[in-house]
Amino acid sequence: MATLKVIEVLAESDKGWDDAAQKAITTASKSLHGIRSIWVKNLNAVVVHGKITSWRMDCKISFQLDGEG
Repeated sequence: MATLKVIEVLAESDKGWDDAAQKAITTASKSLHGIRSIWVKNLNAVVVHGKITSWRMDCKISFQLDGEG
């Protein structure tokens, strides 16, 4: 069985939740490989004059450690 590590990251987008999640994965994959999953812990949004201007999430990303699996 593979051993995985989990990191916590914050991501933000001016387009929506799915874009924020993709940004988290895209950014994390620049320094990590073997990413297996993303778990979104918390969601929040910034509202200005009655409109959402940015979507934010706190998420955990799991990845396989080198030499495992």
